[in-house]
Amino acid sequence: MNKNLGISAAVALVAALVVYLYSGSPERSEQDSNRASQEVGERLVQVAVPTTLSEAAQIGQRAYDAVCAECHGDNAAGRNGMGPPLVHKIYEPSHHADAAFLLAVRNGVRAHHWNFGNMPPQQGLTDADVKGITRYVRELQRANGIE
Repeated sequence: MNKNLGISAAVALVAALVVYLYSGSPERSEQDSNRASQEVGERLVQVAVPTTLSEAAQIGQRAYDAVCAECHGDNAAGRNGMGPPLVHKIYEPSHHADAAFLLAVRNGVRAHHWNFGNMPPQQGLTDADVKGITRYVRELQRANGIE
């Protein structure tokens, strides 16, 4: 009896999670409507850039600008219709650890927070490049109150 109750509860929980993820949260709907009124490629968020970056972040910024900015925008502000902002609470370290950036570059990412489509794996970046990019993004996030 208890075993069947536990299984039923687990199935209900998984079903509720699936419905939530695929029905779109109110936050996602608001984001989608805001993006619809913008030009394709336009910056999605305002980003305060710190006056100084660490040496590692400066190196990461160069790699970011060469590979990531095309979709994720200058200073990780996102680009409408192209890619989400990385300076956003969704990407705070407690939700997307540094290793998530490495895995995203290596394996790509199935769309799950935003409606930009899947991110393909990125070629030509070493683990050290991604570590620098992550450092750059984290310093931008901290400058914008995301920790």
